[in-house]
Amino acid sequence: MKITFIGGGNMASALIAGLAGKLLDAADIHVVDPNGEALAHLQSRYGVSTAQAIDDKVAASDVVVLAVKPQQMREVAAVLAPILADQLVLSIAAGIRGADLSRWLGGYRAIVRSMPNTPALVQQGITGMVALPGTSEQQKAAADSIMRAVGKTVWLDDEALIDPVTAVSGSGPAYVFYFLEAMQQAAQEMGLSAEQGKELALATFAGAAQLAAQSPDPVEVLRQRVTSKGGTTHAAITSMEQAGVKQAIVDAMKAAAARGRELGDEMGRD
Repeated sequence: MKITFIGGGNMASALIAGLAGKLLDAADIHVVDPNGEALAHLQSRYGVSTAQAIDDKVAASDVVVLAVKPQQMREVAAVLAPILADQLVLSIAAGIRGADLSRWLGGYRAIVRSMPNTPALVQQGITGMVALPGTSEQQKAAADSIMRAVGKTVWLDDEALIDPVTAVSGSGPAYVFYFLEAMQQAAQEMGLSAEQGKELALATFAGAAQLAAQSPDPVEVLRQRVTSKGGTTHAAITSMEQAGVKQAIVDAMKAAAARGRELGDEMGRD
């Protein structure tokens, strides 16, 4: 399999790190980006081939990964459309709906839209994916193997579910960081050092996530086991419940999904 990345930013770099020398030879990976400095870094670190404009290697690829900013997608699609034949187009750009991308590509249909998240940078990501009709099972498998190079994948039957995926996992790392900020702030306000607060918060969050992932029990049950009535944890959870923390988080994620739908409307508008 030969892959071309259009765009050499952070997410493309994470995918290349997961693929080069592991699932693919570096010689089978090509990167197109106008930023010569970024290309030089990728070529030096991973041994991939590079170009500052779409070239013949793109046409010879089996998969074209669109990793450009959403605002650049229409312009890139106009250049790409004439050279597409039977390649898989894998989009990792936020907010660009498959139907709009297909239209910009002249009706091309072998498209998989995906929503990765930033833990892909440490091969711990999770990606929501949906294939347009016209994408073969072989192409879907190729898309899956590419995104699994940096974490897990979840396939969707309805593209409309990409917006909830964006709200839960695409934007999700920011919620985790936000909660970690609060834990560290509380630690310092109670007399612990910044270093101690960070170490305690990070280890607790990572450990709890691993426990939840490995336990057959729902997270609600795990929480209840730690929350003895009248104890310290009960005091904390009661305070959060009285402040409406859980509902605020639910409302925030719904707001993120709504904004995702709005962005899709805005980006796809002619």
